[in-house]
Amino acid sequence: MPMIRAEFLTGKTQEQKRELVEALTRETARVLGVREQSVWVVLQEVEPENWAVAGTPLSER
Repeated sequence: MPMIRAEFLTGKTQEQKRELVEALTRETARVLGVREQSVWVVLQEVEPENWAVAGTPLSER
């Protein structure tokens, strides 16, 4: 069973997350040739102060 983990900053709507899950599931199943029922998706929302780029937290950019 494929498992997709998507990490992104907080602030997305439930509808955006639902659409993301549906697209990831559909396309993973298509590309890997598996049933959609076997695809797991885990969404992880991260606060900007816990995500850094080039040594600087996004909350400070």
